[in-house]
Amino acid sequence: MTSEFHTTFEQVEKTRSFKSSRRENKHMQQANETYTRARNAQVKVRNLTITQRLKFIENLKQEVLNHQESLIDSVQKDTRKSRTDALMSEIFPILDHLDYLLKNAEGVLADQKVKTPIAMLGKKSKVFFEPLGTILVISPWNYPLYQAIVPCTSAFVTGNAVVYKPSEHTPLKNVCEDIFKKAGFESDWIQVVYGEGNVAEALIEQKPEKIFFTGSVQTGKKIMAQASKYLIPVELELGGKDPMVVFEDANIQRAVGGAVWGAMTNSGQSCTSVERLYVHNSIYDEFKLQLVREIERVTQKVDRDGSSDIGSMTTAFQVNVIAQQLKQALSEGANQLTGLSWDLKNPDIPPIVLDGVQSTMDIMQEESFGPIVCLVPFETEEEVVFLANQSKYGLSASVWSADIKRAERVSRQIVTGNVSINNVMLSEGNHALPFGGVKQSGFGRFKGSFGLHAFSNIKSVLLDQNSKKLEANWYPYTSKKYQLFTKMMHGLFSKGISNFIQFLIYGLKLESYSQKQAKLDRDQEGK
Repeated sequence: MTSEFHTTFEQVEKTRSFKSSRRENKHMQQANETYTRARNAQVKVRNLTITQRLKFIENLKQEVLNHQESLIDSVQKDTRKSRTDALMSEIFPILDHLDYLLKNAEGVLADQKVKTPIAMLGKKSKVFFEPLGTILVISPWNYPLYQAIVPCTSAFVTGNAVVYKPSEHTPLKNVCEDIFKKAGFESDWIQVVYGEGNVAEALIEQKPEKIFFTGSVQTGKKIMAQASKYLIPVELELGGKDPMVVFEDANIQRAVGGAVWGAMTNSGQSCTSVERLYVHNSIYDEFKLQLVREIERVTQKVDRDGSSDIGSMTTAFQVNVIAQQLKQALSEGANQLTGLSWDLKNPDIPPIVLDGVQSTMDIMQEESFGPIVCLVPFETEEEVVFLANQSKYGLSASVWSADIKRAERVSRQIVTGNVSINNVMLSEGNHALPFGGVKQSGFGRFKGSFGLHAFSNIKSVLLDQNSKKLEANWYPYTSKKYQLFTKMMHGLFSKGISNFIQFLIYGLKLESYSQKQAKLDRDQEGK
């Protein structure tokens, strides 16, 4: 009986292993075929002028406008957002981004002239922004349309082919392919590959020229580890635990409105949502009173007419994360001010406000990614800067004060990639501004000129004349050249007009001596 059991067990394990191997081989073959098409297509994309590429961007912009409602339908089906949320967080910023490309990409990607030092007189310096090749974009589930179109079009405008893998939780099946096709993109310019993490692993094994990933810290580390085997450049836009700082002179009504929207937009499923809300002691009670009142007015429904503020949670595992954080916080003394009816299971999590929290609680340290915010009082500027920086994340923050100098001073001291002053989540709304984080929120910058350059091979070029002259710094080296070069160098890098004149005199002497020495060497060689 025991022998039969072991035989059966071994057969089951062999079958599982065989099926797993077949799946992996299938993924690798699919990835190989995808990249073969992408690398062939990239030759054509590269040869298009930026003006020609932008014609497709203009077409895409018009198609997004034309198909707004069907696109929102698809987003709602996969994410369970409210309709206005989908409009404002997906459709509008996509159009804004495409508009930025149309107005700025040619200038940003044009060759740039760079100053050449006087010691290199007669030479010119330039920077070329050239395509990298094939870019792998791996996107998250919280903004599936925006996080598809924005990085893919940024890479395309720069002259790259793109392989795009959406999250398996919100794949928007065939939506991106359809909208790109309608805009006239050839099918291999931006290819969509569906699947789970093992599909992404297979795509990375094909050694793209760059990986652009948006998602969790845990997955970002895995991608970075795999990419490191091949020295593939990686750009990581990861999580956040974003602080909002409200000083005593802030407009309370406006700050409360910003806090409610900043914490609850997309049901809090944003890496830049307000999760830690620091309010000055002198206005804390009034702020809390107004915050609770406004939070309880937030409407929740996956609506069809745009009348609801927030929708539902997208994934079951994130509901569980919030439930566990909330249970721990309450067990350790936190007070729940709103959302008391939630059963810790329903994906329609009502907006929740907590106070009485401690910095050691998971809900103050780990990303929540849901409609829940923690309210904390502070007394001094130094204290709130310390509290805001007491996090492993550094993606975004907001500072509220009538004293703009103080707001800017605090903004400089918060360790983060983005700050909005007297507003919330707005720095990412300007597509001319770079977006990205520090610490475990990732690295690299996306959007704006920095974002386009991030998808480029930034090539330095120095142009010289096709003359017969040899450079003074070339061989042969002699003791006299050493002396002349030393005097020229000290003249160049010392202050004052007399030193500059010394630089010119010894520079000319060095040039003359170098040419004579080179001629002498050639003459001796001829003998």
